[in-house]
Amino acid sequence: MYYKMIIVEDESEIRQGLFTCFPWDKLGFEVVGLFENGKQALDYILQNKVDVVFCDIKMSVMNGIDFARVLFLNNIPVKVVFISGYQDFEFAQKAMKYGVRYYITKPATYDEVIEIFGLIKKELDLQSKNPQTHSEEEKKHDLISIDNPENVIETVKEYINKNYKEATLEDAAKLVYMNPYYLSRLFKCKTGKNFSDYLMEVRMKKALLLMKIPIYKLHEISEMVGYKNPKNFTRAFKKYFGKSPSEFVQER
Repeated sequence: MYYKMIIVEDESEIRQGLFTCFPWDKLGFEVVGLFENGKQALDYILQNKVDVVFCDIKMSVMNGIDFARVLFLNNIPVKVVFISGYQDFEFAQKAMKYGVRYYITKPATYDEVIEIFGLIKKELDLQSKNPQTHSEEEKKHDLISIDNPENVIETVKEYINKNYKEATLEDAAKLVYMNPYYLSRLFKCKTGKNFSDYLMEVRMKKALLLMKIPIYKLHEISEMVGYKNPKNFTRAFKKYFGKSPSEFVQER
């Protein structure tokens, strides 16, 4: 089964490149139309079934943000993936507001596009097998992402606190259906801390608790909080607390 997809990009060379450079059929998609602006794409969608739109943002006549807004306000069930040279976080926020969960910045890597459309294929498969369950999942995802960045941050913090040993920005981004770059920007904007700094903070506080339990050796604690190399743990601990783990143990 192929899902129907259109590509919307005002530059013809890029438009053709997006069409020809990726194995859409192997990914489960059939490209049924190429358009140079949002108005053309919208006219097509109103008369034809489309599952996914791979869309630029800056276009004449109707740009990508306005296009996504019209789809969202009219409850037209099409998944939109933005691709843009804009790295301004404001665009990502607007995209989220209108239900766009995937945002790729140019120049996109081949693997990034393949990964994102693989995720979308899984979502569409789930939707086709169980529309009711998928609808509930969609609502849950909307509560996480649309117009409510605070929920995104709380979800990510909860993920880190539960998975501090192996947590990564990429896995957190998948959890909240965001591009890692924009999740990183959002996290910094809302918390004042980088994702990596918050993760280290959680790991260090956990390590401090474990160090108060005499049965654990430092190299074991290092492993337990996510540092396979004890030297990296020592370096992070000293950076956070201003003293090495050994110095802390000696002062107990």
